[in-house]
Amino acid sequence: MSGINLSFKTNSAEETIELGKKIGSMLKPGDIIAMEGTLAAGKTTITKGIASALGVDETITSPTFCLISEYAGNKMPLYHMDVYRLDGAEDFLNLGVEELLYGQGVCIIEWSEKVRSVLPSRTITLSISTEADGSRKIEIRNWNNGSME
Repeated sequence: MSGINLSFKTNSAEETIELGKKIGSMLKPGDIIAMEGTLAAGKTTITKGIASALGVDETITSPTFCLISEYAGNKMPLYHMDVYRLDGAEDFLNLGVEELLYGQGVCIIEWSEKVRSVLPSRTITLSISTEADGSRKIEIRNWNNGSME
């Protein structure tokens, strides 16, 4: 399955959060976002905006040490995963993530490159890179939920 590819530029954490809100407002139960980007690129920052759009009131932090943070949004749950510390796809599956990946919430997976082989083809890829001027380039691939233009 192949969707629309989009590219955005943000110039501040606030703009990145606002873009996350736009993305989050169009997500549906069962959507999976595979995040790619270097350390401090803005993966958790954009997740804050997505969480806000899903009605999550809790503070969003990187789940690096707990691996999976679950948030009860008033629109739908958010499952924020960080697989940086895992050795690969087998470790990921051993966490019991299938019920989350195929559930009624939204899954966001940071460092998704490590587990790409076991993610469904419908997974939306969101890549964030830091530009020389400090801005962020955010590319979305396999987007099937509508237009953000």
